[in-house]
Amino acid sequence: MRPRESAPGEHRVALTPEAAAKLRASGFDVVVERGAGVLAGFPDEQYAESGVALADQASLLEGAEAVVRVAKPSAEEVGALPAGVVLIGFLEPLTDTDGIARLREHGVVAFAMESIPRITRAQSMDALSSQATIAGYKAVLLAADRSPKLFPMLMTAAGTVAPARVLVLGAGVAGLQAIATARRLGAVVSAFDVRPAVAEQVQSLGATFLDLGVRGEETEGGYARELTSEQQAEQQRALEERLPTFDVVITTAAVPGRPAPKLIPAASVDAMRPGSVVVDLAAETGGNCELTEPGREIAHAGVTIVGLTNVAALMASDASRLYARNVVTLLEHLAPEGTLALDFEDEITAGACVAGAPTAGKGEA
Repeated sequence: MRPRESAPGEHRVALTPEAAAKLRASGFDVVVERGAGVLAGFPDEQYAESGVALADQASLLEGAEAVVRVAKPSAEEVGALPAGVVLIGFLEPLTDTDGIARLREHGVVAFAMESIPRITRAQSMDALSSQATIAGYKAVLLAADRSPKLFPMLMTAAGTVAPARVLVLGAGVAGLQAIATARRLGAVVSAFDVRPAVAEQVQSLGATFLDLGVRGEETEGGYARELTSEQQAEQQRALEERLPTFDVVITTAAVPGRPAPKLIPAASVDAMRPGSVVVDLAAETGGNCELTEPGREIAHAGVTIVGLTNVAALMASDASRLYARNVVTLLEHLAPEGTLALDFEDEITAGACVAGAPTAGKGEA
């Protein structure tokens, strides 16, 4: 079962017509709420053509054994879920403890897409990476749109236009995609990450790895460990010296379950040239820039700071396609041939489950 998203600004859908048809072929009975995919560019007619049943909200949950969505459900939506149902989505298990407790109290077996183990066997289920790829790409487009400078170098009869200089902070999935996209647009790109191991990846994309003299460790899941306060201060001092030489800064640094590390203090923004742009992809967890206002775009001393949240949803169609494939792979893992068979000895099943206990029966999505 796939309900329509209720979170403000959430235009993605957890099951595209293509993904729903694949589930049907795997033995699932699939029901989608009317209008669920419209904002992502998937009208009801496409679901119907795929042989997927459509239902109104009132009758949507009847007989449902599995519910898939993008954003976490509201308290009211949790109350409407049948006890024992399997729920899949971005459930914010590290930050929304009340929401997870609510799911447990209601008897929901909840699987958080953020908690999928980062192992080879689970790569096709890794929704954090698929959505970060979208966000990294979109961040560069947001920056290019707001920058008064052209990204590529142009040689014209009126003279030569120098290429824009772009700095990407954080070379995870979103950062690497931002680097690749900015390079395709013709910018001169530099990148920094506290994990020196990613320098080779940065350079393979045609960017320069910026050495600020700060080294950090990597977690088992591939994330950067949070720096000490002394390391953060050293990093900020080094960045403050370098930032005025860049036209665009894209920040992507995040630590799961923690506020985003502050990489750019207000003083560093003051030192940037008027017309510069900062796109802060960590805005949802407070932002990497001290001046970022989550959900807003502001101007400070002539510098544009873009703090939009849920950036992947701005490209809802392809973001939904990637997310739906992640969801389908997880569902097929949890319910082979459409029948729930939750094996909590399995690393993926146990790692992704944030509430509930084993259940069994025919899977219905």
